[in-house]
Amino acid sequence: MPRLAAAAAARQAGAALRRGALGGLRPLTSLQPSHAASSEEVLVEGKASARASVLNRPGYLNALTTTMGARLNKFYESWEDNPDIGFVMMKGSGRAFCAGGDVVRLRKLVSEGKMEECQDFFKTLYSFIYFLGTYLKPHVAILDGVTMGGGGGVSIPGTFRIATDRTVFATPEVHIGFHPDAAASFYLSHLTGHVGEYVALTGEKLNGADMIALGLATHYSMSEHLDLVDERLAKLVTDDPSVIDSSLAQYGDMVYPDKKSIVHRLEVIDKCFGHETVEEIVDALESEVARLDEEWCTLALKRLKEASPLALKVSLRSIREGRYQTLDECLVREYRMSMNCLSKQFSHEFCEGVRARLVEKDLTPKWDPPALEYVTKDMVDAYFAPLGEFDAELKLPTETREAFV
Repeated sequence: MPRLAAAAAARQAGAALRRGALGGLRPLTSLQPSHAASSEEVLVEGKASARASVLNRPGYLNALTTTMGARLNKFYESWEDNPDIGFVMMKGSGRAFCAGGDVVRLRKLVSEGKMEECQDFFKTLYSFIYFLGTYLKPHVAILDGVTMGGGGGVSIPGTFRIATDRTVFATPEVHIGFHPDAAASFYLSHLTGHVGEYVALTGEKLNGADMIALGLATHYSMSEHLDLVDERLAKLVTDDPSVIDSSLAQYGDMVYPDKKSIVHRLEVIDKCFGHETVEEIVDALESEVARLDEEWCTLALKRLKEASPLALKVSLRSIREGRYQTLDECLVREYRMSMNCLSKQFSHEFCEGVRARLVEKDLTPKWDPPALEYVTKDMVDAYFAPLGEFDAELKLPTETREAFV
């Protein structure tokens, strides 16, 4: 295999690029797809000099479980060390790429007091996201369909992300009493202006064209053309990101933002969501609703008022802190926030949000506190507080993954 030119810099930036000419790679023509675990929640496809992981819980929109995270960690580690594999892909089964973590299952664990299993879930998932963000080989994620929450976490830190006409992206955690996690505080905070705050606090859905415009996706393809893209990638024998990039561009499609695109709202979004507090953001948005009388603005205000007041304040702070942190720092902080969120003090918010949205689906959560004015600074601070004496913080292998740490 070739030398890893600028590997440390690539890791530090989260680009996960493998540099150089192909050298010792050779096609593997006889490999058959293998099944991961008896439940087959993650499948593997073998290609010429690549492997593809397939998230395979279509009935649950490929929502992530601890088992899936563990299998992904195991596969990706072995593929990174395999000199015959030049790049790695990820895609989903059915109508989704990945709807995020299986929060219904997580709610059940919380209600049963199984906090160690909750810890295992977040540690496993966040560790994989960090591994992906520092991966030494090019990574291609095909975001065909629903891509929400943790679905962004297991794709956006990688090298390439293909959005399609079926892509629906969002980070809707505030509407289930949680916070945008799985590295969302890292990648959302680095979007232009204050779009990150807007997406995090409203749960706004973005299509594939908007993902391209904001830089969340790197390439675009019509869903009906993905077989051609996949066929082309299957024939590539390379570990060179530029070769993969060229192939994706050659066989992809051009797309332009339409009249309803988020790109036409950026000035107003920055004006409203650049304010220091959630209360000021709401006030600014109410003023813009009265001035503009535009549907998107009215809808954004409605979504803010439907979300958990506590989750809104916690999430705003998280995005603001993420703007000045590295990927690993964001994940360590998000783990702390997630475990504090599921603690006895705050778990009502998450359990109630999941109940109202995904279990009973009455869409009438009873938030506690019920309004922004009742959310104190101490409550928000508690989400960011170090974990207790008997709860270990998230440890990531930064010293072995990043040369300059």
